[in-house]
Amino acid sequence: MSILTLKEDRPTPKAVYNWRVYMCAAVASFAACVIGYDSAFIGTTLALPSFTEEFRFADYSEDGLALLKQNIVSVYQAGAFFGSLAAYATSHFWGRKLSLVGFTVIFCIGAGIMLGANGDRGLGLIIGGRVLAGFGIGGCSNMTPIYISELSPPAVRGRLVGIYELGWQIGGLVGFWINYGVDSTMEPSRTQWLIPFGVQLIPAGILLIGVCFIPESPRWLFSKGRRDKAVKVLCWMRNLEPTDVYIIEEISFIDADLEKFRREVGAGFWKPFVSLKDRKIQQRFLIGALLFVFQNGSGINAINYYSPTVFRSIGITGTNTSFLTTGIFGVVKTVLTFVWLLVLIDHMGRRLLLMIGAIGGSLCMWFIGAYIKIAGAGNQTTDANGDSSLSSGGIAAIFMFYLWTAFYTPSWNGTPWVLNSEMFDQNTRSLGQANAAANNWFWNFIIARFTVNMFNAWGYGVYFFFASMMIISIVFVFFFVPETKGIPLEAMDRLFDAKPRWNANKILMDELHRENGDEDGHDDAKLTQDHFEGNGKQV
Repeated sequence: MSILTLKEDRPTPKAVYNWRVYMCAAVASFAACVIGYDSAFIGTTLALPSFTEEFRFADYSEDGLALLKQNIVSVYQAGAFFGSLAAYATSHFWGRKLSLVGFTVIFCIGAGIMLGANGDRGLGLIIGGRVLAGFGIGGCSNMTPIYISELSPPAVRGRLVGIYELGWQIGGLVGFWINYGVDSTMEPSRTQWLIPFGVQLIPAGILLIGVCFIPESPRWLFSKGRRDKAVKVLCWMRNLEPTDVYIIEEISFIDADLEKFRREVGAGFWKPFVSLKDRKIQQRFLIGALLFVFQNGSGINAINYYSPTVFRSIGITGTNTSFLTTGIFGVVKTVLTFVWLLVLIDHMGRRLLLMIGAIGGSLCMWFIGAYIKIAGAGNQTTDANGDSSLSSGGIAAIFMFYLWTAFYTPSWNGTPWVLNSEMFDQNTRSLGQANAAANNWFWNFIIARFTVNMFNAWGYGVYFFFASMMIISIVFVFFFVPETKGIPLEAMDRLFDAKPRWNANKILMDELHRENGDEDGHDDAKLTQDHFEGNGKQV
């Protein structure tokens, strides 16, 4: 089997892999463009001379300024934490689509409030607006991966959820470069720093328009008893007739999955919380949370939010040079996200990517920390414009930083979102994603709130901390995270029952093909509902 061959759980008509499913995923992923932009632009905006002068940063002590910057950045993550939890309620009652609309409107209101800030009014409007915008972002970060996962054919689910990550990186790329652009082409003024704040409304507006043209999640419609509408949406999404064997099978799997959890847990707003008594469900919630602990522990969000601080620790000085270096970082991430999306995630799988990324990324972080320890951040010369000229060791450290980006981006950047969107059953998927998104934003908040303090207190030790976290993550992934590539959503319970975890995917895929009467994965025999309920019978 070629590395580019899609791994299917059953024979799948080519019509299933059509433009409609990609279009719906792309529209929903404009939410990620908003998230990525907001995560990237704020750090460099705080370094713009026009912003620092308007809000009189020079009047603050070093510690006071560090606290102010961290508060401006971190209140966004705090809002996102609560928004991601609120999305569980809205998705239960309103559905995935209307939830996206509601949270995007909240974001737009918050972004608009920020535009009213100036030196006389102070930073209150920016801080308050970022709380509200963060709340909207948190809700979108919960809804978008669920929506995409629920409409995706299993063989390309990673690729489609990966469009969400691609949107994040494209938004981040614009966020990283916009301040380089305004700093290079505009004189310092209020307009100069307002432009980055205003641009965040563009992808939000596109999302509000685009979401009017995409359907509700068919699985959510089934769960609410709106069967006729659900079948119509599913057939449109798969580009197949209701009488097609593939559609009949998929509907039977969804029905069996819903019936199983209504029987064992029960439907309703609070019922998924009851399922948390099950140790198997607890394990999945813990795995989802720890994936984001290790993602943030790798150092990515410290770089996203405080890239000028990070590059200064390596030896890059001068505002424009720092912005340029940050912009190149965004380009590398975006290019590699395309590779991850189109080739790696659905062919190499989730586990292997995470482990390779952690091994390579850890080695790079050890090198960077060692360089700063031995050479210090002052190992460079400065020209008349205040820009830096690095030593050969400093150039090697910058190379290692970009090499770390090459390891991290196609592994830990988006893969935790893919795993969390697909490893829960229908009854706990929204709650599980709320848990994952809330954990992501909680650890984002910790990083955003304390990164500057960490660099001030630990120096090179920050990089050793990131390197150590990546080593620990290898052990965690190998022993506890099963490969979900190609597994139908309705069969995830069986995947997590299979032992050992590092071979669970092969064990289950072999079982599915045997139950399908398809030893080689090519016959057209019909799968039965029974194998999704775990009894392994053939009818």
